[in-house]
Amino acid sequence: MTDFDRRTVEAFRANRGRVGGVLSGTPLILIHHIGAKSGIERVTPLAYSAQNDGSFAIVASNGGSPKHPMWYHNLKANPTITVEMGIERFPARAEELVGIARAELWSKLLAGSADLTEYQGRTERVIPLLLLWRLG
Repeated sequence: MTDFDRRTVEAFRANRGRVGGVLSGTPLILIHHIGAKSGIERVTPLAYSAQNDGSFAIVASNGGSPKHPMWYHNLKANPTITVEMGIERFPARAEELVGIARAELWSKLLAGSADLTEYQGRTERVIPLLLLWRLG
């Protein structure tokens, strides 16, 4: 975990899901995921977009890097995770959107996020878009 992510997780937990600085005002969750190779649980802070169907959209932009973030590979290998949202914790399942479903939601997310548009412009890869579905 990077120092930035560690400080973000600490601030998230200390402030009931809110953080300041460059992420101030960004809706954040923490995902607990299992390493695809290591089997070790990891915690990653991510921006999300709540959807009308009750799911949460997350984007594996990795800041526009040419490679997918490690958490994406972990969710593909082990899609059942734990999510922290504010002070709530719940199990969820990750599902990658493809095709028309991805294209429709992707265009909405791009329209609402200058950062995401910038990240897409930095890479030639298709940035994965996933939905998290609350279990139970």
